[in-house]
Amino acid sequence: MTSRSAAERHLSDLVRLRRVRDRIDREYAQPLNVEALARDAHMSAGHLSREFRRAYGESPYSYLMTRRIERAMALLRRGDRSVTEVCFEVGCSSLGTFSTRFTELVGMPPSAYRRQAAGEAEGMPSCVVKQVTRPVRNQEAPATGRS
Repeated sequence: MTSRSAAERHLSDLVRLRRVRDRIDREYAQPLNVEALARDAHMSAGHLSREFRRAYGESPYSYLMTRRIERAMALLRRGDRSVTEVCFEVGCSSLGTFSTRFTELVGMPPSAYRRQAAGEAEGMPSCVVKQVTRPVRNQEAPATGRS
């Protein structure tokens, strides 16, 4: 493969990766899996995972879960839904997996976040709320001081 065709292949992959990321952003609440995303992007699941991680710093599954947790945080701040309702509304099918991932990214369980966040963001512009409440990505949240 010549360097020109390698560069063209790389650009083509980046375009497909962007489409995958955009699809995850749009359809986060739908049942999505890496195999289906890869098939629709005309890539193997392994190639999609490797290239997605190289381009965005995390796997497609991790990116999907981060989107779901971000949306869950917004729903929990509203306070009008239970944790279970929020879990299923954002596309998670297991309350245990949802709670575990939420705790990893946010640093506290969803029920504790819901109690703490009630009214916390009142009066703040939504763009500020989104920035200050964004989950930690690519690492676990700092410990909350539990012993």
